[in-house]
Amino acid sequence: MKRRAFITLLGGAAVAWPLTVRARQAAKMRTIGYLSPGAAPGITALFDALPELGWIEGKNIAFERRWAENRLERLPELAAELVRLNVDVIVAVGTLAPLAAKRATSTIPIVMTAAGDPLGSGLVASLAQPGGNITGMSLMTPDVAGKRLELLKEVLPRVARVAVLWNAANPYPALVFKATQSAGRTLGVEVQSLEVRGPDDLDGAFKAAKAQRPDALIAVEDPLTFSYRKRIADFAVAERLPSLQGFREDVAAGALMSYGANLEDLFRRAAGYVDKILKGAKPADLPIQQPTKFELVLNLKTAKALGLEIPPRVIALADEVIE
Repeated sequence: MKRRAFITLLGGAAVAWPLTVRARQAAKMRTIGYLSPGAAPGITALFDALPELGWIEGKNIAFERRWAENRLERLPELAAELVRLNVDVIVAVGTLAPLAAKRATSTIPIVMTAAGDPLGSGLVASLAQPGGNITGMSLMTPDVAGKRLELLKEVLPRVARVAVLWNAANPYPALVFKATQSAGRTLGVEVQSLEVRGPDDLDGAFKAAKAQRPDALIAVEDPLTFSYRKRIADFAVAERLPSLQGFREDVAAGALMSYGANLEDLFRRAAGYVDKILKGAKPADLPIQQPTKFELVLNLKTAKALGLEIPPRVIALADEVIE
């Protein structure tokens, strides 16, 4: 081979080689760890949003999914498992899952999808500048408890006692329960506590509710109450208790009404943060986002079963009415 031809061939290979390497790097499979205490409403929005951002399962991303099945003591073990797998980012649902992930790693980025109180629970140092390896979406809104009691008073003008079913093993329901107590004092409504820590406590809580004879029931949203939403709704209807819960799925299961943050919106926005992190952004630089969409859902079939007539004003406010 002549010297000039050899140099030309070598030069062409030198140009082609970095292009090939870059192409391989671009096609590198990334792994997303998913950690949740149990079933999570709205999660499909995250899985649907990622392909829209160019992340396609089996092509350039893979998932490692871990559910604790409402056995909260398993979260540390599952978080450690994801860390051992060296995933590129961990998507953690609620408050307890990101806390477990934070204890397991200080280097792998963590995106919270709906943490109750990221600041108060110690997940982040600041909402504007999280610091560390955690960012994401907060579920907490200061006035949601008061809004729920106001809605109940609209539907039940003479409501005097409201029982609140809440999971004391989760920081977020504890905050909502305290806020409900405070709102109750302002609105002249007695707030009764139905404290649970796991599925085995539900029967006891139902028995206590029967003894307390409240006028209505609020079930604070978290993975436990969501997983047992049908059981809670059935109990409320059987005891002729108008019930208010956090999610549309609760109303579809038979609850009278729900008012809360739109979880699909939060999960979709969380997908945007996963996208940014996989492209090189640092969690510390991504501020914690709070809910911007809230929805009121009514179940007129349940209202009829309870002998209630929902005021036209409340129906007009509803984002969705299930008949």
